[in-house]
Amino acid sequence: MSQASQWDTVHFSVKGQVVIPRWLRREFEIEEGTRAHVRATPQGILIQPVTAKHIRSLRGSLKGSKAMAVFLGERRKEREL
Repeated sequence: MSQASQWDTVHFSVKGQVVIPRWLRREFEIEEGTRAHVRATPQGILIQPVTAKHIRSLRGSLKGSKAMAVFLGERRKEREL
């Protein structure tokens, strides 16, 4: 069983900071300086770490799409301004 299904309690500081428990940092490979996406969901606050593993998983996800053509078109428009 993955530890991610366990619950833990954390406290928010005056600045709204929270410490992620060590067992979660290890499981999700969160190191000092790791960034995260934060958003509101119907269940509460979702924090998704952006780790090297996550970035590798995105490789090739836009293959076959027109994403690069759209990106280059936007850059051309910006240069014209």
